[in-house]
Amino acid sequence: MTKEKNSGVVRPTFFGRMRAYMFAGILVTAPIGITLYLTWVIVDFIDNQVMPLIPQKYNPENFLPFSVPGIGLIVMLVSLTLIGWLTAGILGRWMIRFSEHLLARMPVVRNVYSAIKQIMETVMAQQSSAFREVVLIEYPRRGIWAVGFITGGTVGEVQNVTDDTMVNVFLPTTPNPTSGFLLFLPNRDVYRLTMTVEEGIKMVISAGIVTPPDRRPSSEREKPVIHVEKAE
Repeated sequence: MTKEKNSGVVRPTFFGRMRAYMFAGILVTAPIGITLYLTWVIVDFIDNQVMPLIPQKYNPENFLPFSVPGIGLIVMLVSLTLIGWLTAGILGRWMIRFSEHLLARMPVVRNVYSAIKQIMETVMAQQSSAFREVVLIEYPRRGIWAVGFITGGTVGEVQNVTDDTMVNVFLPTTPNPTSGFLLFLPNRDVYRLTMTVEEGIKMVISAGIVTPPDRRPSSEREKPVIHVEKAE
């Protein structure tokens, strides 16, 4: 760094400016590059799994002088759409009931199928409130706060053994939000945040580097909702 005598303003050196430009270029290109790379990996993986299933005479690459990425992905999406259309009919519903009946007779497979089906129906249902709220909880002890996601109200034996109204909270790990802990907390101990689920996931993945703004009115921001008890 050099200092200009006439103005008293500290100006960066040539190498300092070049380094700043380089980091700016990284910040601009890295998200785009990583997104394109992950997209390419996913498309290539699906293509490698689906393309061998297509008969050679129907393979579009046999009629083109070059390889076209994404054909396997398109075939998979069309196939899933057709399967969904077929299962909506009477014959499709009968086939599903017959398949579920066979799976229900298998000791180990039926438990795995039932769990996966319940999770998929909960996550994919449009009217479900699962993963729709970001909350703040005290974990792993009083005075330490963590971001979690409400997955639903607690029911069954877990709810019936306590007098409190409980909620299911998924506490993700950083930077991988697909793993974490399932916590059953009293509803009064859960503070609901105004940020969206997407913003909450970004905050978890970035280890707090990407923090959404507080969109509450200024009058609410000036008054803390949670009062932390300070140790004497």
